[in-house]
Amino acid sequence: MLLLSLAAVMLSKALRYAGLLPAQDITDFDAFHIAGRMVWRGDIAQAYHLPALLTVQQALTGEQAFLPWTYPPPFDLVVAALAPLPIGLAYLVFVGSTLAAYLLVLRRIAGAQFAPVVVALAPVLVVGVAGGQNGFLTGTLIGLTCLGLLSGRALAGLPLGLMVIKPHLAVGLAVCALVSRHWRCLAAAAATAALALVLSTVVLGPAIWPAFLGGVDEAKTFLAAGAYPLFRMVSVYACLRSLDLPASVALAAQVATAASVLGLIPLALWRNLPRRQVVGLAALASLFVSPYAYDYDLTLYGVALALLLPDLLGRASRREELALLALGWMVGGYGLTAGGLYEARLGTEITASAEISLAALPFLLLFALVWRILRREQAATAAIGGKAGPAAPVPA
Repeated sequence: MLLLSLAAVMLSKALRYAGLLPAQDITDFDAFHIAGRMVWRGDIAQAYHLPALLTVQQALTGEQAFLPWTYPPPFDLVVAALAPLPIGLAYLVFVGSTLAAYLLVLRRIAGAQFAPVVVALAPVLVVGVAGGQNGFLTGTLIGLTCLGLLSGRALAGLPLGLMVIKPHLAVGLAVCALVSRHWRCLAAAAATAALALVLSTVVLGPAIWPAFLGGVDEAKTFLAAGAYPLFRMVSVYACLRSLDLPASVALAAQVATAASVLGLIPLALWRNLPRRQVVGLAALASLFVSPYAYDYDLTLYGVALALLLPDLLGRASRREELALLALGWMVGGYGLTAGGLYEARLGTEITASAEISLAALPFLLLFALVWRILRREQAATAAIGGKAGPAAPVPA
């Protein structure tokens, strides 16, 4: 039923893009299609400067929206492949193919627990389909990386390297590969990322890099000013800034959170947690690294849940299972719910600063609960067999 609902949403979006249903406001996928068209026009560098991008938006769509373009140049090549298609068809091709790939990878990881994982991930799947974002693509790459790390294959470095399109979401798995001494995986990831960077430089020209770096600087200014839709973010930074705390305080809290969560990866390895659990925690930890983590990035949570759910179900109480489900739905559905309630209340689309961002709070509780349940298994093992020592290196 959920998959049929997602297909219905996709069809509705495609028909709106085609003009067969009432028009919609500019969405993230509009930004993808516009950037792709700018690649073919030869002016993609202008996409990284918001005033120039707004002019192009107006010329191509007749509308303007705050959708700064800050993706690394390799992602420009991805959206360029979609641009020759009409936007409705491009949306169906991109979202449909990446969703199918993500679900296939998720099924491979979850096995018999696939259905519960999909149910737990329902709000995230709806968010991904509604916005046409790239969460299913990054979720697929992260899932393939996890499968490679579980089998100890150097080929895990290929999807990890392709995460150069959104590198902050791969930090946890890079740390996992490092502390696990997956040297060949890291070498393959570095080579893949380097090849993607070189290819984008050759196709787009060297001038793309100053433009990209300028766009990153603009994004920092926009983030500090609270111009981004913080209520759609799941980061500690977004939560604190939406509560009017200074940007410096929010950033310090974000850095402290990221360091603490990433520090649990080597700790999990030292405590001899099974490889599946270490990799799952690493995938989940990546979502706590950047202040730019959005609700559509929670496809990584789906990958982590697919890895961890068998152990969680075997150790958690019924109440804890329900808490995990509720917390996951709160994190994944907060942005859509806040936006919908605001629009229903005032009859207008929510603005960036109109609602506070609370998703980080249940997300931190969810991570803490997962860690507590996984440690419970380790504590029981230690009580029977003695204190665990340092883990043996995982073969590369």
